[in-house]
Amino acid sequence: MYLLSNNRKAAMKVLISGAAGLVGTELSRQLKELGHNPVHLVRREAKNSSEISWDPMNNQIPADVLDGIDAVVNLAGATTGKIPWTKKYRLELVSSRLNSTRLLVEAINKAPNPPSVFVSGSASGFYGEGGDRELSESDPKGTGFLSDLAFEWEEEAKKAHTRTVLIRTTMVMSKKLGALGRLLPLIKLGIGGPLGSGKQWWAWISLEDEARAIIHLIENDSTSGAYNLTAPEPATCAQLISELGKQLKRPTIFKVPAFALRLLLGEAAQELLLCSQKMKSHRLQESGFEFKHPTLKESVGYVLS
Repeated sequence: MYLLSNNRKAAMKVLISGAAGLVGTELSRQLKELGHNPVHLVRREAKNSSEISWDPMNNQIPADVLDGIDAVVNLAGATTGKIPWTKKYRLELVSSRLNSTRLLVEAINKAPNPPSVFVSGSASGFYGEGGDRELSESDPKGTGFLSDLAFEWEEEAKKAHTRTVLIRTTMVMSKKLGALGRLLPLIKLGIGGPLGSGKQWWAWISLEDEARAIIHLIENDSTSGAYNLTAPEPATCAQLISELGKQLKRPTIFKVPAFALRLLLGEAAQELLLCSQKMKSHRLQESGFEFKHPTLKESVGYVLS
């Protein structure tokens, strides 16, 4: 595949699982805008040529699914935001990620002409509780359900016989709310505030930069392995909520005690909201990626625009 004069790849056919989700939708939009051809894996009957039907839970995928495909982006997986995590839902969180990844890896390894790159989802949960330490891709996995899940997810993806990129995604800040879905309405009403101590580090990235980073990693042939998809400016929970309140001109003084969150949300409260992860994006930046929203102020402005 040749490079265009502006250092972009020629038109690519990109197969995306989880394309109907927040990130998948934005990724497809940007790919189309750049002249690429996104193809969606869907769990229903395909409606047009840009869709391919599959059933990962029953290990079903068309034999020719990768014909003409240049890149595969694996974003499939049940949301961790559905709380509480019952025993049944925990199993769904695991199976929805591992089954789909195994199926795609098998298809890649059997393909006569495999795609040149496999970008597979992972998450900041890989690191577990990090305290005030800066977390880079060379840090080991942590402990907890989300850490174990991210580790197993990555191990399945690593079995692909092609260039493989693991995207450790953080809190995605979006105009469509996304991770801020429950918090932002409270702040708009003037009754929001820090969660727990508010001192825990929250890694974050704008939705636009998340999709841009994925495309960058697809197009950059020298990239492989794990990448933290997080903005370069770290922020604590209190700082992020304060910036939202500042730009909305609303107070953010109503703290939510950690014990109340644990009582209401169980294990998910600790691993999603109270866990501290000061992730750094050095490896992504060293690969040549430039953020459109590198600072908290810019990202919050993007969300609220």
